[in-house]
Amino acid sequence: MAGLRDADPFVEDSFSRFPSQSNMYGLCQAGEQQLLAATLKGKVVCFRYQDLQHKIRPVAKEVQFTYIPVDAEIVSIDAFNKSPPNRGLVVGITFIKDSGDKATPFLNIYCDYEPGSEFNLESIAQSCLNLELQFTPFQLYHTEVQCEDGGSETVFLLSGHDQRIHLYKENASLHQFEEQPVERLFPELQQLPSNVLWLDVMSIPGGRRLSAFGCQNGCVGLALVNQTGPEVLQSWRVQLDSPVSTVLLFPLSCQTEASQTTGEKSVDLSGYNLLVTSTIEMAVVYRDVQECGMSRPTYLSESDQWDAVLCALVIDLDFDGQKEVLLGTYGQELLCYKFQPPASGGQGQFQLLWRRSFKSPLLSIIYLDLTGDGLRELAILTLKGLHILQHSLTITADLVLERLAHRVSMLTSGSELELAKGQDNAERDASAQREECPPQPSSN
Repeated sequence: MAGLRDADPFVEDSFSRFPSQSNMYGLCQAGEQQLLAATLKGKVVCFRYQDLQHKIRPVAKEVQFTYIPVDAEIVSIDAFNKSPPNRGLVVGITFIKDSGDKATPFLNIYCDYEPGSEFNLESIAQSCLNLELQFTPFQLYHTEVQCEDGGSETVFLLSGHDQRIHLYKENASLHQFEEQPVERLFPELQQLPSNVLWLDVMSIPGGRRLSAFGCQNGCVGLALVNQTGPEVLQSWRVQLDSPVSTVLLFPLSCQTEASQTTGEKSVDLSGYNLLVTSTIEMAVVYRDVQECGMSRPTYLSESDQWDAVLCALVIDLDFDGQKEVLLGTYGQELLCYKFQPPASGGQGQFQLLWRRSFKSPLLSIIYLDLTGDGLRELAILTLKGLHILQHSLTITADLVLERLAHRVSMLTSGSELELAKGQDNAERDASAQREECPPQPSSN
């Protein structure tokens, strides 16, 4: 296991301790370079890096969102930038207000319509739509939907203890969000078998999307949907033995210049996959789901050895064009897996590359460029606070230099090839001209 720890490519840059603990729905990205973290006791902390005394330093500052009582328990938070051509940051916060005799749940949606204030977090925090809920909220999630005019719009989806998903869509004429029947835009999210704990939606080519959900009773649902209509083309379900903590749709390979720059032949990892984590069982990836549904499971060995997996992320961490799977556990471990293609004929498997230990359970993971230097950081929310991990600059610099050297050699060899071709063409043109213009006879 020591070897697995040594292979961890990250160094910790900062840790921000929070006034009270958070939960697995308590972290979101807000804009390009900042995070919002919600604590259970009604506090929302904005985390970003600032230029202070000519150094980029991390800053964690509480944001005073209106209409959240001091005794409220925040359940979930999410944020998105409106789909173009619309402008503005939208923040959603669900919480439960304890009035003594009963607990009342709410969804607050914050959005400023004043020109110049659409992305100002302090101003947005004062512009609130307060919606009383008839159910206990769970995950607050956003996704894009296609509009009838051919454009797109971002909406909130909120799961509740009433075994339903609730849709909140902006009414542009009224300048506010309102609940609409979910089946109108998401027919795959009706008649659910249990409370949904995690939801993920991904648009794929051909005007289609994949939607996946994981339930409290262990049911995992997946649907292939034609977004025009919309119409469910196919749906699949599997039953696990414990509550599902996350579901995540992803392609294994990503479009980068890595394979072009290194000259390596990339392995064909086309198709979309579904990662499912649960509170007791091993994490599993269902391969090539739009073709095979959930008939090709590949289990992530040892993923059940550190208590429940509470969060997951799939990203290309080593910049080779192939994505790694990160799992965060209640047992305080961050696990990194990489898919190993089969040697011949087999299915291939996910191998545990490295693991990193923390001092409290891991609740949420986001990968974003906080410092604005083009290299992303790994933000990890734990029960105690927020850790920011950065790529090792030594390893990254070596990789950049190696790729640049390879690119230069390719350009040089390409230039020499072009030069040789140009000389060949010039010689051919000269000889063709000589043949077309025979020497003129002398006038003598």
